[in-house]
Amino acid sequence: MNMREIQQFTALLEKEDRSEGTVEKYRRDVRAFAAWLGDRALEEAPAWREHLLERGYAPVTVNSMLSAVNRFLKFLGREDCKIRFLRVQRKAFREENRELTKAEYQRLLNAAREEGQERLELLMETICATGIRVSEVRYITVEAANWGEMDISLKGKIRTILLPTKLRRKLLKYAKRQRIISGEIFLTRSGKSLSRRQIWREMKAICKKAGVEESKVFPHNLRHLFATTFYKACKDIVKLADLLGHSSINTTRIYLMTTGAEHARQLEKLGLVT
Repeated sequence: MNMREIQQFTALLEKEDRSEGTVEKYRRDVRAFAAWLGDRALEEAPAWREHLLERGYAPVTVNSMLSAVNRFLKFLGREDCKIRFLRVQRKAFREENRELTKAEYQRLLNAAREEGQERLELLMETICATGIRVSEVRYITVEAANWGEMDISLKGKIRTILLPTKLRRKLLKYAKRQRIISGEIFLTRSGKSLSRRQIWREMKAICKKAGVEESKVFPHNLRHLFATTFYKACKDIVKLADLLGHSSINTTRIYLMTTGAEHARQLEKLGLVT
């Protein structure tokens, strides 16, 4: 295997309309595999799993990396070398240091406002109020704010997202102040689309002022907060899966996992210990 094959593989992923983050992760994992493989034959690929475990990678992380490499092996026509996944029992709850609460979310908004980060404040509100992926921020346009909805095309699927009235008003006021007449609303000073990395960096920069752990602050966690809040309000997991753009409800279920503390409270309420 060589760099040209990796480039061809990532080009294929881009044609499949994979998100920028997914393509980058697959590229990173495949390069790590290639560096380990070196002069070894592809038939030795299964040994990479043990190498990752010896390096201290968590089982879930190992399986994630194996998924990328197995997809690459399929691309090469070498499915005979695919690596078996680790058998990992799904957790019943999320780690507490990764769970962003509604109160913490509000503190992040307040911190952004106090720092004069108007764009960041509105961007976080938009992601959290709609449940969109960070890669879908480009679909937030002046036209969408006027119409109250937008069609998102990703991974070969199209779904319609509705924008809350209050959010629409805030988006249009912001666009007017920025003299944006049409097209994308969230832009850099030079008029380019905001990158995932820039959004991530700006969110991390306000953690200390907001008093929120950095481990909880990243764009995807705003999507998680939308999912849990929406489900608590309507208890409709099928509708939630449609809004999030999930092909499988099993993926949506992962978003709805509670923290260990919340799980413990639920067990206490069962009243099964006399």
